[in-house]
Amino acid sequence: MRAEAWGRNAALELLLGGATPVRPIPPYTGMHAWLTFEAYARKVRGATVRNRAGAPVELRLCHPDGRVREAALLSLRPRLPGRMAAPTSLPLPLVVIRCADWVPAVRAKARRLLVESVAVDARYTVFTALPLVIRLAGREQGGWAVELFEAALHLREPRLAQWWRVGLLTGRPTRREADEMLTWLRRFDDVPTRRFAARITLARTRGAMSVPDMAREAAAEHDAVTAGMWTDAVTRALAAGRAGGRWAGAGRQDAAQREVTEVLLGGRLPAVRAAGLTALQDAGRAEEVVRYLADRSAQVRACARRLVDRAGGDPREHYRRLVTDPAEPSPYAVSGLAECGDPADLPLLRDLLEHPTGRVRAAAVAGLRRLDPAPEDTKLLALLDDPAPSVAREARRTLRPVVDRLDPAALSALCSTSHRRHTRRAAFRLLRIQNGPATLQTARTLAEDGDPGLRWAASMVLWAAEEAEREGEGEGE
Repeated sequence: MRAEAWGRNAALELLLGGATPVRPIPPYTGMHAWLTFEAYARKVRGATVRNRAGAPVELRLCHPDGRVREAALLSLRPRLPGRMAAPTSLPLPLVVIRCADWVPAVRAKARRLLVESVAVDARYTVFTALPLVIRLAGREQGGWAVELFEAALHLREPRLAQWWRVGLLTGRPTRREADEMLTWLRRFDDVPTRRFAARITLARTRGAMSVPDMAREAAAEHDAVTAGMWTDAVTRALAAGRAGGRWAGAGRQDAAQREVTEVLLGGRLPAVRAAGLTALQDAGRAEEVVRYLADRSAQVRACARRLVDRAGGDPREHYRRLVTDPAEPSPYAVSGLAECGDPADLPLLRDLLEHPTGRVRAAAVAGLRRLDPAPEDTKLLALLDDPAPSVAREARRTLRPVVDRLDPAALSALCSTSHRRHTRRAAFRLLRIQNGPATLQTARTLAEDGDPGLRWAASMVLWAAEEAEREGEGEGE
C-alpha cells in the first residue's frame, strides 16, 4: 500500500505542474512504486503532458502515445557522438518498463539505453533495475532484459541484437565483480531477486561456491524455494563425495562433510534441517539423529523418526523417555509422541495436563485430540480457564467437534468478566457454533465487554439475530 501511494502521489505531483525530477523511492516502497507510477500516469492520459519539451521526462515516458515515449527516450541520450548515458542520470526503472513496451520503436531505444547503462556502470544498473526486470519477465516482451542481466553476470553469452556490441562486450564486469554483485544480490530483501541470484550462482561453471558456503546460504535463507535450490546442490555434492572440493583428499572431505552437516542442521527452514538429518545418516552417525526427534518442526521430527526406525530403533520409546524427563520435558517431544503414539500413551499425556509449563500442557491437549477418540468434556471445559492462552486455544479446538453436547450454561458462565480474556473468547466461540438461546443472551452481555474483539463478535451475533427477525416479520406479512 505504501508503494502504491508513493507512485500515485509522485505522478499526481508531476501532473499538477511540478517540473522537478521524481524524488528517490523510499526504501520501503520497492519496485511496485514505479509500476504504480507508470500505470497511474498513463491512466490519466496526457492532457497536461502532451509532447512538450518542458514536461517532466518521467511523464513523457508514460504517455499513451508511443511517439511521445520514443521522443522522451531520445532526449535521454547524450548529444555528443560516442558518449553513453550515465545510469544515475536516467529514470532507470521507467527505462526498464519501456524495454517491454508494445511499440517496437520504443522498445528498441529503451533497450539500447539499458545496454549502455550496464556497460557504463553494471553494479548500479543491476542493483537498481534487477527487481523490476524480474517482475516484468512475465510480459510478452519482458524476457529480453532478464537475458541481458544474465549475460552481464556471466551465466552465458546472450542472444541479443546488435546493441550488445555498443560497448558491453568490453565494459562487461569482470568475474570478480560479478561474484561480488551476486553476493550482494543474495542478500536482497526482495525474494525473486534472491532466487535469481541463487540460480545464476549455481548455474555458473567457473568460480562456483564451495559446498560449505552453499550450505550456509541454505541455512540462512528463509524463502523455501531459494533454500531448496541451495539444499539440492549441497545434497548432490555430498552424494558425489565432493564436500571439500573435487580434488580434496579423504581427510579434508570428511571434515568438510561434517561441517556441511552441522550447518544444515542449524538451518532456519525445516526442509534444510531434514536434509542435514539425511546427511547425518549417510555419514554413519545415525545415533545422533535421536537428538532431533524433538525438533520444533513436525517435518524434521517425521524425518528423524523415519531414520531412527530405519536404523533399527524405536522412536516411541525415545519419546516416552523424553516426556517423562524429570527436568523439563520438551513440548515438541510431547507432540512427537502424539504423532507416532497410540491409545496406550494416553495416560502419559493426561499426566502432562498438570505440568507447570503452559507449552507442555498445550502440547498434551493437542496430543489428546489426536489420540483420544472420546475426550472428557468436563476436563476440557476446565482447561478453557487455563492461565495459558495456548492451552485454552487447544482445548477449544478439541471441543469443537463435540460442541453440540456441551452445556451452554457452563460455556456462558465462562464468558463472564470474572474470567480471563482468552477464556471468554474461547468459550464464546464455542457458543457461537452452538447458536442457541444462550448464545444470544451471552452476546447481549458481551456487547459491553472491555475487550474490543469480544464486543465485535457479540455485535455480529446481535446483528444476525435482528436480521433474521426482520426477515421473519417480512415473510409473515
